[in-house]
Amino acid sequence: MDIKPYQKLAWFGTLCLLVSAVMAALNVYPWYIYAFIFSNSLWVLVGYLWKEKSLIALNAGLTLIYILGVLVKSMM
Repeated sequence: MDIKPYQKLAWFGTLCLLVSAVMAALNVYPWYIYAFIFSNSLWVLVGYLWKEKSLIALNAGLTLIYILGVLVKSMM
């Protein structure tokens, strides 16, 4: 079985995403948004370290969506 490097970082990112989802389900607004930004940013880093373009694209896209949402909300 091949073990990719940075597994601990990947598992930490997964745990952070799960915590973010629980926060969103419990409507811990706006903190869950920042938690998702942090979690997805971790996964962008993991994707970069693993050279997995699909992970980078998905999580960078999600991170940008969350950031744009925060910016738009702050302008209202």
